[in-house]
Amino acid sequence: QVQLVESGGGLVQAGGSLRLSCAASGRTFSSYAMGWFRRAPGKEREFVAAISWTGGSTDYTHSVKGRFTISRDNAKNMVYLQMNSLKPEDTAVYYCAAGFMGTTEMEYDYWGQGTQVTVSS
Repeated sequence: QVQLVESGGGLVQAGGSLRLSCAASGRTFSSYAMGWFRRAPGKEREFVAAISWTGGSTDYTHSVKGRFTISRDNAKNMVYLQMNSLKPEDTAVYYCAAGFMGTTEMEYDYWGQGTQVTVSS
């Protein structure tokens, strides 16, 4: 069992940066791949980024490549999403998830409650 709590969201101007954090509890955290998803107003939740359990492999959706970086610290049970050059279309609730590395929701077993990111133009 893994419990996930996101933090770091907020309001930022376009072009700015935010760093999201996801704190995980549970002794098996390091055995899970971790992902970030987001749900924009009126849209379905979508994949943003994922990282393997070792941190050696990452994946990103096309729209954030070169701007977002996912990382993890297994010693601290933490996952991060560094978001640079933010755009208004990045506005969404961002969710942390634990499971098998993939780009679909069904590949993740545990989810956090989400943190709101709002990018103003």
